[in-house]
Amino acid sequence: MQKPTETTPANDSTLKLPKKSTSAGVKSAGTTPVPRKKAARPARARQPQTIDLDDPGLYLNRELTWLEFNRRVLHMAAVDTTPLLERVKFLAIVSSNLDEFFMKRVGGLKQQIAAGIRTPSVDGRTPLEQLQESQLVVRDIHREQNRIYRQLLELLDAQGIRLTRYLDLNQEDREQLRNTFINNIFPLLTPLAMDPGHPFPFISNLALNLLVTLGYKGGSTRHYARVKVPMLKEIAPRFLRVGDSHTFVKIEDVITHNIDLLFPGMEINSCELFRVTRNAIVESEEEEADDLLAMIETELRDRHFAPIVRLQVDKRMNPTHKGMLAAELGLDEVADVYGIESLMAMRDLFEIAGLDFPELHDPPHKPVEHTRLVHDTRNIFHIIRERGALLMQHPYESFTTSVERFLRTASEDPKVLAIKMTLYRTSEDSSIVDSLVNAARNGKQVAVLVELKARFDEAANIRWARRMEQAGIHVTYGVVGLKTHSKVILVIRKDYNGLRRYAHIGTGNYHAGTARLYCDLGMLTCDNDIAQDLTELFNYLTGYSPPPRYRKILTSPYTLKKALLEKIDREIKQHSADTPGLIQFKMNALEDVDITRALYRASQAGVKVDLIVRDTCRLRPGLPGLTETTQVIGVIGRFLEHARIYFFHNRGEEEYFIGSADLMTRNLESRVEVVTPVEDPKLRQELRLIIDVQLSSRKDVWEMQSDGTYIERKDTTGKKTLSSQETFIELAQKRMAAASKHQQAKLRQKLLDHFHNRLKQN
Repeated sequence: MQKPTETTPANDSTLKLPKKSTSAGVKSAGTTPVPRKKAARPARARQPQTIDLDDPGLYLNRELTWLEFNRRVLHMAAVDTTPLLERVKFLAIVSSNLDEFFMKRVGGLKQQIAAGIRTPSVDGRTPLEQLQESQLVVRDIHREQNRIYRQLLELLDAQGIRLTRYLDLNQEDREQLRNTFINNIFPLLTPLAMDPGHPFPFISNLALNLLVTLGYKGGSTRHYARVKVPMLKEIAPRFLRVGDSHTFVKIEDVITHNIDLLFPGMEINSCELFRVTRNAIVESEEEEADDLLAMIETELRDRHFAPIVRLQVDKRMNPTHKGMLAAELGLDEVADVYGIESLMAMRDLFEIAGLDFPELHDPPHKPVEHTRLVHDTRNIFHIIRERGALLMQHPYESFTTSVERFLRTASEDPKVLAIKMTLYRTSEDSSIVDSLVNAARNGKQVAVLVELKARFDEAANIRWARRMEQAGIHVTYGVVGLKTHSKVILVIRKDYNGLRRYAHIGTGNYHAGTARLYCDLGMLTCDNDIAQDLTELFNYLTGYSPPPRYRKILTSPYTLKKALLEKIDREIKQHSADTPGLIQFKMNALEDVDITRALYRASQAGVKVDLIVRDTCRLRPGLPGLTETTQVIGVIGRFLEHARIYFFHNRGEEEYFIGSADLMTRNLESRVEVVTPVEDPKLRQELRLIIDVQLSSRKDVWEMQSDGTYIERKDTTGKKTLSSQETFIELAQKRMAAASKHQQAKLRQKLLDHFHNRLKQN
């Protein structure tokens, strides 16, 4: 199977070249990255050429670069080196991502257009131009999705997994599914007539619907009805299993061919599938809200009735019916309606991807315990106090035996007096909330800042907030106008020599599920300055104290952006032949224009800039006279890259930071984020390894070209190559094995000493 190696824009206007420079051309797919050696850096500081850093052609568009990221994810579904059911999973991920794109990004663009905003963004596009170009790219992605889906159907069939049509089943299997329909699906169906006496029904967001055209026998009048397809995971999943086999039929197909039971005595002329996507951006003014919890609940209800931004229909739908739906829903039939050629709502393929076929999945991955914790059963606070800070790398190291252990111990330790925490997202299977409730019941003072406006998790966070309030926990909702996105726990403990504060600062949510799927970092520490900073941060978040001045941590919206800009400028000033400058950032997105412009200045001055960016990136590498010393790569693998690391060479006095903030304007100016320095030399070595491995990896790495397209790196050595994620799995297992051997050696020595002492006594 031929593998795609390059993502390209939908048309020539998607990515614009700067006026005063030309494209550096497309690199070979086997291009070797510049190694991190002094010899590879510029010999001297350059005299910057006169390039207008406000030129819109220098800045890639946020929406389009995010869509290009989804092309790279889709590529994982296309390559035959990815296990088959993992390919199905990636196809589902792309579909889910596109649903969110329409709810959040397209919804936002449509709001701007409706408000009459015509001001171009930094890349020179108006909201209308961004919307139109995004729609073109989405349609192109849909075509590739359909091609891959058809391919995967054949491969699944070869493995005994069949996704087939109801009419292709034998009579016995049809009868079995008809009985399933009668018992489990039919009672859930509610046909809604559409005529002058019955107004057009409300259509739920992302729900599958059948538009049924029917009439009375012998009559000439055509009637319409809408039937919502029920989606209940246990009772009525999207893919209905035939008997005990691995043959599946779509639920809408089963309904369509048994819908006569729903309309007895009538003739069914057609049964056509459609689906709508609603705008998820429905926000009230917080300053006017007396009760933030009630306001968020109102927003959730409003989102249910929010304007529709996309209509998906079966590509074979009658044009008259398609036009009728578009008109009733207030949509442009050309721009806002998407004809689906194969499977609508491919996100439901997660059901197929989860089938128990071990040989068709990635090898099982079980996070190892942190080597400093695995054989040390002492109180975790003693370990941190005596052995120093710990850096956890998830999902390679266990979230349960590190972060959850930290909080669980805090809830039970009689010397712990108080716990303070920010909670952006958590999961049903996490012990986080249980530990907080247990701590409150054990008489500890517990304060939790819950972010009610965590997109698509608002309802869950309301439930958690109410449960914690009922347990006596002090629940607050942060600073008005700012989302609290930071990942912080602060524990106050009465140690043998007085009060001491212990902290966890991370890049990922306190969510047990995503900790097994997302690549994140977290640090456990009892550093006095960091602890004092976090104490003042919580006072700011829960009280009325003014934004504090911190000793070590960097926070949004007040200090982080300014500090990063100052550190980039410092790197430019310090850059010379003797002390070449080096900036290395790993993050999810680079969208902020001020940071991008500063990195342009740094690269123009000759500073080496390495960017590991998961999705959106405005900066363009490889532009002559501007970013010749800059490389931008993206890593796509079985886990979602989610960690943020910021490194500055600083003339040999190296600085490393980790934290919750991406380099997006919203994160730097409209959210509460926490980024902490990592000062322990051993922990810095771990961060250096992460950066170096990803920059040098030859597998699952994509290099951005000067025009904004990406080319997948290829290994030309002929040897078996591990991706960076596979490398980290292997390294974690080796560390664990080495720790076990060390522990076994210690135990052996202890036994030998014991027997030697007994011999002496005898």
